[in-house]
Amino acid sequence: MFHAFLIKYAEIAIKGKNRYLFEDALIKQMKIALEKVEGEFDVQKEQGRVYVYCKSDYDFDEVMEALTRVFGIVGISPVVIYEDKGFEQMGKDVLSYMKEHHPGYAGTFKVHTRRAKKSYPMTSMEVSSELGGVILEEFQDASVDVHHPQLNLTVEIRDKIYVYSRTIPGPGGMPVGTNGKAMLLLSGGIDSPVAGYMIAKRGVRIEAVYFHAPPYTSERAKQKVVDLAKLVARYSGPIRLHVVNFTDIQLYIYDKCPHEELTIIMRRYMMRIAEHFAKERKCLGLITGESIGQVASQTMQSLAATNEVCTLPVYRPVIGFDKQEIVEIAHKIDTFETSIQPFEDCCTIFVAKHPVTKPNLKVIKRSEEKLEEKIEDLVREAIETTEVIDVEQM
Repeated sequence: MFHAFLIKYAEIAIKGKNRYLFEDALIKQMKIALEKVEGEFDVQKEQGRVYVYCKSDYDFDEVMEALTRVFGIVGISPVVIYEDKGFEQMGKDVLSYMKEHHPGYAGTFKVHTRRAKKSYPMTSMEVSSELGGVILEEFQDASVDVHHPQLNLTVEIRDKIYVYSRTIPGPGGMPVGTNGKAMLLLSGGIDSPVAGYMIAKRGVRIEAVYFHAPPYTSERAKQKVVDLAKLVARYSGPIRLHVVNFTDIQLYIYDKCPHEELTIIMRRYMMRIAEHFAKERKCLGLITGESIGQVASQTMQSLAATNEVCTLPVYRPVIGFDKQEIVEIAHKIDTFETSIQPFEDCCTIFVAKHPVTKPNLKVIKRSEEKLEEKIEDLVREAIETTEVIDVEQM
């Protein structure tokens, strides 16, 4: 049983005078993640290090699952803690650690000592050298390699002796909540959940808006989007999901505008509505899962046409990715299988047979003039009847 977990971070360490703000945000997110794990834990910041101390029995896999979803963590080292009873006992404790966690070890290794307790009578180099000798005496098929060891055994001398030899990778990034908030246009597809995950990884708290078109899209299609939000929320924290009834707007556009322009005009109204909620919720931008050239609405000309209606910046984290790269991330964050469930979203229901791929903005605006009689009322009604769902992680 490990007594603690050493939390390693990267970018946070170079934040200068503001470093403590990012460390505190990281600790807050870790505590939130561990609340859902059975057991008692104490998260502490000590001398530029962050430790999770285990105060009761716990399930190792559950702890790892929780911590490996906390943005800002690049590595987690399970630690065994021994009492400081002098070097001879330290040698016995290190041997005990090796026998339990690396029984019969026959590879190369290196002992790295970190002497946080400067009053300790031996230097770091001396401790490493002596402990290496103790290990070699017991594990005679092992050998020392200080440059490219197969096993790095770290010994930290603090008020007690901390020993660890493994680092489980974390997700990296920045702690959620350190870089403002943005509004994600979340569909039932593969791309938008990945986009939300990637922006959250940079420390941005996210909310989401989903455009629902009953009866053309089913309640199961809406539930699919809620499920995707729950999966993203495992990394981003709780997500407020705005479900907009978009049917009347789509039917009106379908009735009044050229069909080859449907996708672009619908998308422009989605962006307008998403921006309304973004501003209302004090978001600093919109997030979409668009990738250049993937579909007709994602050519450079189409993206420019949809951008034109927004005053907030639009962030497109997967814009330069090909589909396979996006799919790989979707697999990694477990959204892929949910995304490919066969429930249509409002975009695919009303797609034109031959959509324009290089829309002319002047032409699009002329077409939108045909909507002037009713569109503002329809948009207002869609906003006023929006359903809000507070989504917790799955």
